[in-house]
Amino acid sequence: MSTYNVGIIGGGPGGYVAAIKAAQLGGSVCLIEKGEWGGTCLNRGCIPTKTLFAVANLATQVQEASDFGVHISGEATIDYPQVLAHKNAVIQQLTGGISQLLKANKVDTRNGTATLTDKNTIIVSKPDGTTEQLHAKNVVIATGSEPAEPPVFEIDENQVLTTTGVLNLTELPESLLIVGGGVSGCEFASIFNALGCKVTVLELLPTILATEDVQVIRHIQLFMKRKGITIHTGAKLTHVKKSDASVTATLESGEEITAEKMLVSIGRRYNTEGIGLEKVGVRTEGGKIVVDAKMQTNVSGIHAVGDVASRYLLAHVASAEGKVAAQNCIGDSVEMDYQVIPWCVFTLPEIGHVGMTEKEATDEGYEVKVGRFPYAANGKALGLRETDGFVKTVSDADSGDILGVHIVGAQASTLIHEAAVAVRLGASAADIAHTVHAHPTLSEMMMESAEAAYDRAIHSLH
Repeated sequence: MSTYNVGIIGGGPGGYVAAIKAAQLGGSVCLIEKGEWGGTCLNRGCIPTKTLFAVANLATQVQEASDFGVHISGEATIDYPQVLAHKNAVIQQLTGGISQLLKANKVDTRNGTATLTDKNTIIVSKPDGTTEQLHAKNVVIATGSEPAEPPVFEIDENQVLTTTGVLNLTELPESLLIVGGGVSGCEFASIFNALGCKVTVLELLPTILATEDVQVIRHIQLFMKRKGITIHTGAKLTHVKKSDASVTATLESGEEITAEKMLVSIGRRYNTEGIGLEKVGVRTEGGKIVVDAKMQTNVSGIHAVGDVASRYLLAHVASAEGKVAAQNCIGDSVEMDYQVIPWCVFTLPEIGHVGMTEKEATDEGYEVKVGRFPYAANGKALGLRETDGFVKTVSDADSGDILGVHIVGAQASTLIHEAAVAVRLGASAADIAHTVHAHPTLSEMMMESAEAAYDRAIHSLH
């Protein structure tokens, strides 16, 4: 029986990062994965969707090329099989890269389904029908999550799709009905709209993207509608009917909406079944593993990271948790810090935020000062014809400390990281405002928004 310092179940962004980190710290490590390296994020989530997002963004730029004086002869069309080939090539390159990293860091790997029989013993059931028993002083569970599939939708991955199924479509539907106006739902709405599909979004809550700042929500909703996306909020779906060529959703109001395909994007379920948690006594709540700040479960020596245990279902959070768990397995004492977590939404235009919204800050008892700077007043944005959006800085009126930053507009997912560093270091709006920013860049809007937080922006009217 092979013995390791750390045995890790699940090779997604939480598991494989934990494996490499533990190996770098001198531990003997075995990583077990039943599917592909990279987990949901790399194979069925972040990477394929953002690759499609890049295609959608390019398609939008081609459509608007004449506004720059660039005229394209003939009609620009979407070759979806070639789009899929590009997506799959990206996935293959990255999964291969993970395999090389694991090998270079001397991480032992197993392909198979892992089950705990006690707190230190893992049984690996391999694809060829054989089993292997491993002993691990410490265990990290990183089994992730899968799309929720409520029975009412009769998901078949043909007409009624999950986020996994929609990525496997071999041709573009003429119309797509998306149930769920959260992050994934709105991202797919932007992507398929830009690729030429008629898109309708149904959201049960009063607003889409409910976790975002209210001004960001208002802006992105207006922009999506302007692009031709139909959005129904406060919409309760009561019945789904499938025919040979379409899907019809009936709302509580009696309205019926028909589309060629339906995408159900209303949450995730945690992969905690069948891995022996009950046998070893690992505590769960609502299907999720309960952990402390060290990513330790109630059972000594067993840690859990990523979707299966995290408060945030984000790949970059899973990786950060994986590093924390690995360090604690090797003998350090490290806690996960959730105070500064950047969020990015790949709609058209993008959204990025870190820290508190204006409402959250007010609810926490802060007297806030808010600075806003529009993309339309930035020279680089004008040159790019990317004038939709703004940067919003929320700061403490007393100390000037930055409490949160919210961006909607081109490259928001990149711009937000200056704000993340600022919030982590306890920087004030004045610290950002007094930092010289290169011109002409989109990053200047961070400086101008910080200046606007105390009424001193140069290039906007107060």
